[in-house]
Amino acid sequence: MGAKCCSCETLSPTTKDIPVGYKRALWGVLVINAAMFIAEIGAGIVSGSASLQGDALDFLGDSFNYAISLFVIGFSLQARARAALVKGLTMGLLGVWVIFITLWHIISGTLPEAQTMGVIGSIALVANIVSFLLLWRFRSGDANMHSAWICSRNDVIGNFAVLLAALGVFNVAKGWPDYGVAAVMAILALQGAWVSIRMALGELRSLATE
Repeated sequence: MGAKCCSCETLSPTTKDIPVGYKRALWGVLVINAAMFIAEIGAGIVSGSASLQGDALDFLGDSFNYAISLFVIGFSLQARARAALVKGLTMGLLGVWVIFITLWHIISGTLPEAQTMGVIGSIALVANIVSFLLLWRFRSGDANMHSAWICSRNDVIGNFAVLLAALGVFNVAKGWPDYGVAAVMAILALQGAWVSIRMALGELRSLATE
């Protein structure tokens, strides 16, 4: 859970514009993200890592968002825009939750296990790169498609940051690199939420004026 990669403000005029392979790609990233949530939330709790727990919650949120995207395939543009709005709000809530997790670890003075962070972070990075590549060609679609790609993009950025946090914790034997990365991931989630919500509201306003 970066900067907006492209301005995808064009509207898809009909449900026939859903690209071939989009549904299959969504199923693939849904399975990947659900599996990684289970693996990473356990590792995050055991290792005491705020960034791993934040990344795990991001996997959970993404699984929910991809499931919504699958559900609304073939629906009207209005329904898909509303789904993107829900996904944006979900990303925002997860961002706020990661902030609370980070503050709790700061207050507790938790020192995470760098080795566990490195191993799990590397596995998660591979999983997110695969998801990113599966969704890459659909990033310029409507708000619903674009929000799905934003989830994947933010995950890749977040996992690189987790690995940097693991290296920092290992070198300085303090928890602040982990806290800092968790805070960045929260900001990414909030930024992604803003982009998705803005695009969805834009599409809904355009439809209302037709």
